[in-house]
Amino acid sequence: MNFDQQRERLVENELRILGIRDESVLRAMRTVPREEFLSEEMQEFAYRNAPLPIGSGQTISQPLIVAHMAEALELEPRDRVLEIGAGSGYAAAVLSRIAKQVFTIERHRELADTASERLKRLGYANVQVRCGDGTRGWPEEAPFDAIVVAAGGPGIPKALLDQLCVGGRLVIPVGEVPDSQQLVRAIRRGDDEFEYEELGAVRFVPLIGEAGWEADLENQRPNVPRRTAKPAQNLPVQLREAAEPFSSIENADLRPLMERIGDARLVLIGEASHGTSEFYRIRAEITKALIQQKNFDFVAIEADWPDAYRIHDFVTHKERSEPHDWEAFSRFPTWMWRNQEVLDFIHWLRDFNLQHRRRGRGVGFYGLDLYSLFTSVDCVLNYLDRVDPQAASVARVRYGCLTPWEGDPATYGRATLTGRYRSCEGEVVRMLEDLSKRRVAASVHDGEDLFDAQLNARLVADAEQYYRIMYYGSDESWNHRDTHMFDTLRLLLGRYGGRAKAVVWEHNSHLGNAAATQFGKHGQHNVGQLCRQAFGADVYAIGQGTDHGTVAAASVWEGPMETKQVRPALTDSYERLMHLTELDAFFLPLTKARNTQLTSALAQRRLERAVGVIYRPETERLSHYFDASLPNQFDEWIWFDATTAVHPLTTEQLAAHEAPHPFAIIDE
Repeated sequence: MNFDQQRERLVENELRILGIRDESVLRAMRTVPREEFLSEEMQEFAYRNAPLPIGSGQTISQPLIVAHMAEALELEPRDRVLEIGAGSGYAAAVLSRIAKQVFTIERHRELADTASERLKRLGYANVQVRCGDGTRGWPEEAPFDAIVVAAGGPGIPKALLDQLCVGGRLVIPVGEVPDSQQLVRAIRRGDDEFEYEELGAVRFVPLIGEAGWEADLENQRPNVPRRTAKPAQNLPVQLREAAEPFSSIENADLRPLMERIGDARLVLIGEASHGTSEFYRIRAEITKALIQQKNFDFVAIEADWPDAYRIHDFVTHKERSEPHDWEAFSRFPTWMWRNQEVLDFIHWLRDFNLQHRRRGRGVGFYGLDLYSLFTSVDCVLNYLDRVDPQAASVARVRYGCLTPWEGDPATYGRATLTGRYRSCEGEVVRMLEDLSKRRVAASVHDGEDLFDAQLNARLVADAEQYYRIMYYGSDESWNHRDTHMFDTLRLLLGRYGGRAKAVVWEHNSHLGNAAATQFGKHGQHNVGQLCRQAFGADVYAIGQGTDHGTVAAASVWEGPMETKQVRPALTDSYERLMHLTELDAFFLPLTKARNTQLTSALAQRRLERAVGVIYRPETERLSHYFDASLPNQFDEWIWFDATTAVHPLTTEQLAAHEAPHPFAIIDE
């Protein structure tokens, strides 16, 4: 989309949905080109709802915050407004589209000069810029109908209160530490009478000046007495009191967690990255306890069906008449599942099934994802070759439509979208229908293999559609993929029958309720949200997080795995709050917490970090943080302050020295 379309989408799909109701504010946000207030290299991020760097250690505020503060000022067209913290000039431009005149002060000379030149060039003639100490205000232009401060102070500067007219509104972030504040609105009711209202938690750069913080913040000394307010730093203390610490993964006491899980049928265990050892290991320990103590039936992971089915065969001791002629988990990112942490769990599950599930099918291991388009085609053909050679011939003709794109399935979607190649939808859907009709005739003697073939045929049909719609936008392709994973999970539950129980291993972004994140506001849903809607209280969702350490990830898609350093969490994130508890590792109940005030405080939206198979520390805030309400995402949170990368496996194993496993070929 061009910038105009992006701006419109920001206003309608985010600001309006997130609660901005003042039409004059929405019109201003729709009018002012945010990209013009950014450097060229940052313009592509202009309409992400996030703060962005503008130089001199300052940021252009998040669009939602700009709109929220403008709305709180309750502006009229005749109003004169004072802004403290001009920055790039963007917020002043927005205010100028609502009010009669705007005066803005910036303490950094370079930013002030740039903002002044930019505002003049863009035609915002009713804005004046001054370089100076904003905590002193602009007395020669006072009084003002409204004053807004875009930096966090230890209190409200008296000069600003004095320069507010009776009936005027002042909006300012106030906090007892420089990087954590409450947004406060002060309304002047008389000469010495003010009414104060707290509008929510925010994170702003510190307000430096005579009535703000000292320029040297190392000792965090304010220049004026602080205004009494609820100190945000109490949250880490409350978190520490509510947490259930553990010293090691292997010795963690899981009994309280098992009690909270209760009779849930679906336990969703997320991860904040696809390459962190601690996330995989604690998830495995919880899963073992669920299998041993609560008789869970299978594990379903964020992996392709045919690859995970290789592991299923292995852990359930299934004998195959023909060996597989392909390697499982051989496509990027191989380390995500082909690692020592997963292998340790697989061997445990194989031993458990041998000892405890000799009768019946054992605890299964399945994949929910849909990227294995051509591997699944081969699996369907191999099944039909064994049971119905004539049907196999028909299948080869139908699936042949996809053959030109085997090297790069994504190219198929582009070709059909542009009309350079016809869609294969009809062929792959007919194959799925044909296999579905075989259920009655073949299920008696060939049930497990037929089910495998049907799931692969279904994957081919959904993958074909996925590659066609991925070019329409990330929301559509994301929703299609997560719907496929949820539907596969439901089919597996139906396959096991009754009140079957499943543990799901996926990324936090798939398992935390999407409705509690900025992505849900965009129209995205995910596996966690769909599970909540379908199974309600039978779902228990667990997320995980970390502050710093190492992670296995690539720099670009299809790039090599690197062991990367994870940066300490941003100050306005949930991860920073957890880090401030000074605990190494803990369980944190959220929906079943004893301290309901803590849960309410945590429900205020903050940033949350997500690292997938790609990690780009240099653009971390834009690439890896999103806005969320943690207690509305998850029932439980697991914290590791410092973490380490997973240990990837090679494709070869030594026959004489290594236990057999389904990932690798044997080196004789």
